[in-house]
Amino acid sequence: MNTPSNPIPTPPPWPHCAHGADPAGDPVGCPGIHVPGHTACLAHLTDADRNTHLASLMPGADIDHRGTHFTEPLLTSLLHALHDPTTQRPHLGAAQFDRAQFSGDALFGGAQFSGEAWFNEVQVSGAAEFGGAQFSGSAEFREAQFAGHARFSEAQFSDTAGFWMTQFSSGAWFGKAQFSRYAWFGRARFSGDADFGEARFSGDAQFKGARFAVLSRFGPLACAQRVDLSGAVFEAPVTLEIAAHEVLCVRTRWESTATVRLRYARVDLSHAVLSFPVAVITHPTAFAVYPEARLSERVPVNESLLDGSAEVRVASVQGVDAAHLVLTDTDLSDCLFTGAFHLDQLRLEGRCTFAPTPRTLAPPRHTSGALDPAAHPCRGTPLAGPVERAARRSPGPAALAQRLAHRTTPSTPRPHPRPGGCRRQLPATP
Repeated sequence: MNTPSNPIPTPPPWPHCAHGADPAGDPVGCPGIHVPGHTACLAHLTDADRNTHLASLMPGADIDHRGTHFTEPLLTSLLHALHDPTTQRPHLGAAQFDRAQFSGDALFGGAQFSGEAWFNEVQVSGAAEFGGAQFSGSAEFREAQFAGHARFSEAQFSDTAGFWMTQFSSGAWFGKAQFSRYAWFGRARFSGDADFGEARFSGDAQFKGARFAVLSRFGPLACAQRVDLSGAVFEAPVTLEIAAHEVLCVRTRWESTATVRLRYARVDLSHAVLSFPVAVITHPTAFAVYPEARLSERVPVNESLLDGSAEVRVASVQGVDAAHLVLTDTDLSDCLFTGAFHLDQLRLEGRCTFAPTPRTLAPPRHTSGALDPAAHPCRGTPLAGPVERAARRSPGPAALAQRLAHRTTPSTPRPHPRPGGCRRQLPATP
């Protein structure tokens, strides 16, 4: 059996350093982009040329170090050159670090990015520190690889934030991060723990196809629009706490037990895969956390992004094996049950809301004009409106299960009214 040879490296789409290139083994060499006015990247400039270049930088300058190999001292010297004495933090304009490699830690904590920030396909062998960083433009970390902890706690993203297919091999910390627009974590891999406690999303938060290996708690977080967990995989027992207008769990896979505590949300569970019991619950009060400074006192999570009723509305359980599903204090008045399996084993707890039982009214025969409710007292009761429907609560789990079974089985024809009962009056024959 022939062993396939190593693929030939592809040169990057920018003028690159090529330091260490070998026509036989590595025809590309160093992929770092040229420093303006030189034919080498920042890592391979002479000491004199590097010092001259760094001395020319001012806070807020645009920088481009795509493909460059950074050691900790080299990155420290770059950020020191961009240090803003007014804010006492590094200030970068547009920053391009695509395909850069960071040996050791990448310490951007508290940095201010006044332009767009590109970190696509970067590789960080140590810790990545972006805690408290401010991104005024879009921030892209697509296909980045973080071998150590990646900390974005209290970071502020004023534009879109992209972590598409990013690999977090250790912890990923986004506690108290603020996302002013869309945040994309689609197909990201969280091999270690992940913290999104008190994170705030003003736009959509997409985790479509993401995979969580050991995550035990997701949130509590607040999202003004949609949290999309469609196709996501949760491998370990997990508790999710989400306050959002909409939560999508289409084809989400839970490979262990899960408790999904929601507020304000319309949740879609279509074709979700439940290998173990999963409970979806309307959380009655605002989520709360324990601040680091006061571990004995819980503080409510800020839900000012949301308004209206905090009741959870289940939109669909289509295609779900309901034998593992528990619904507590949820609104099922518009839920789609078609295609669900084992509905007779669905557990309903607390007080759930159902739509009223349909009243089948036979059309009048041999009549002309509209029916007068006063002349036909059996039909004079109008169907319940939205307010009346919401007020009809089930008295308990047993009655709820019986009611659900009645809705999912064929109805039997009604018997004819007994003599003396209310009958429809037919018009007299002329």
